[in-house]
Amino acid sequence: MPTVTRNGDTFYAQKGAYFEGNVKIDGNFIVPARTHFWGRLTVTGTLELGPGSTVALDVNCWNAVIGSHARIKGPLVAHGDVTILDNAIVHSVTAGGKVILRTGVHVGDVTSKDTIIIHGRIKSGKLVGKNMKVLG
Repeated sequence: MPTVTRNGDTFYAQKGAYFEGNVKIDGNFIVPARTHFWGRLTVTGTLELGPGSTVALDVNCWNAVIGSHARIKGPLVAHGDVTILDNAIVHSVTAGGKVILRTGVHVGDVTSKDTIIIHGRIKSGKLVGKNMKVLG
């Protein structure tokens, strides 16, 4: 099992770690670049998934920042806001807050109870939100 260190209510994964099975973190979780999860990832706080990281199944969290070139092969469900950075690939997104999609993102259907903001060109399924803003 890879090392996860804790500082207050924030947990940090070890750089380049591989996590087999499902992972549940009670708090915020900061994941460095190229960290891989072979199961589900559940975070009760904010998830910061580093660039080039992968999650094999679904992700459930409060807020999420998904790094560039990261890949989530299952649905991403967040109670709050979601930001998906450049060239990340996400199966689908359901968010209680706003969703920001950056240039080059590939995503399935996106459902937001708030605004969906798109920066640049993306590939997506259906986009359902209270408001839609397309920038650039």
